Amino acid sequence: MKHIPQKLIRKTVGKQLRTLRLEKGLSQEELAYRAGMHHTYISGIERGRRNPSITNFYYLAHALEVHPKQLIPSIELTIPGEEFDD
Repeated sequence: MKHIPQKLIRKTVGKQLRTLRLEKGLSQEELAYRAGMHHTYISGIERGRRNPSITNFYYLAHALEVHPKQLIPSIELTIPGEEFDD
């Protein structure tokens, strides 16, 4: 299994969170309120700067009314055979 850089994982998860939030028509503030978090934390996740805990994944999924696995998209490596280091 290839080592996927943490930054790539955070950015991919953040993009997925933003996509789901917008599909639900929620602002960052509304999602934060529903999940019991601060809106700056949501912003940090969406920008790939914060690494949410597994517990927070469940809170976010509940607030978005989705299964937690929907917050973790598949990450495809675009450079075949290349090893990545963080």
